[in-house]
Amino acid sequence: MSWTSVVGRVAFTNCDPLFHGLDERWSVLSAPPAWLTGHVLRKDCLTAPIPTADFAKHSDQLMLLPDLGIVAMGAVGSVILFGSRDIDQMRDIALPSDSSTSKVLLRWLLKHRGLDPKCVETGPDLNSMLDLCDGALLIGDRALAAASQYPELVALDLGGEWTKVTGLPMVFGVFACRKDGPIEQITEIHNELIQNYQSFNTDSDWKTKVIESSSQQTGIDKNRMEYYFDNEVRNTLDANSTEGLLLFLKEVCKLEEQPVWAKLG
Repeated sequence: MSWTSVVGRVAFTNCDPLFHGLDERWSVLSAPPAWLTGHVLRKDCLTAPIPTADFAKHSDQLMLLPDLGIVAMGAVGSVILFGSRDIDQMRDIALPSDSSTSKVLLRWLLKHRGLDPKCVETGPDLNSMLDLCDGALLIGDRALAAASQYPELVALDLGGEWTKVTGLPMVFGVFACRKDGPIEQITEIHNELIQNYQSFNTDSDWKTKVIESSSQQTGIDKNRMEYYFDNEVRNTLDANSTEGLLLFLKEVCKLEEQPVWAKLG
């Protein structure tokens, strides 16, 4: 199958409202966030929601799609620092190997608090991470499930802390494509993803199907999934979240130039 009919997606539920029921002419490549960057660069797929920090590293080759993203509306619920100690008493923190943005953001937030614990990269398993270190960072469905199972271990919600510090939403993922990508096909998939998200927000039956599917895939309660989609994560970029994105790219990722946005037909 040609890469011009393949679209990447994060292997978490945070993009389910975009991808549920996507037209079968598109082949969906599902992968951890940090893997998707390589897939886009290698032309394995037209576009994918890649970590915002990865976009900053490869902004010479990539451009951003407007309107789409993985955005925290304050507390995000799925990017969580766990630990049995208060954050200011953590001597070391285990970081997951399947993320980029959350690791960069955590280091920035720790520095903002005047903290400098040792950071160790490990596999994303809460128990083994906490056996090794005082703190453990988890993202995605693992974080959602662990926070429900071990609420007493939740030390910091990174989306909420970013908003507390900056007053802006946190954009954890951006939809990116190669600067030399086929703009016509990129426009087509962009429009279909937007249409899916509009259906999720306006058609109650469709929304119920998405939530039921997400709950079944993860084992997370349907009410929790609905709250997550309604109050913690969204998949569209508005003016406020775009401002948060640009601040993150400049202040945290040290990106000096303005990002290039794809001009879609």
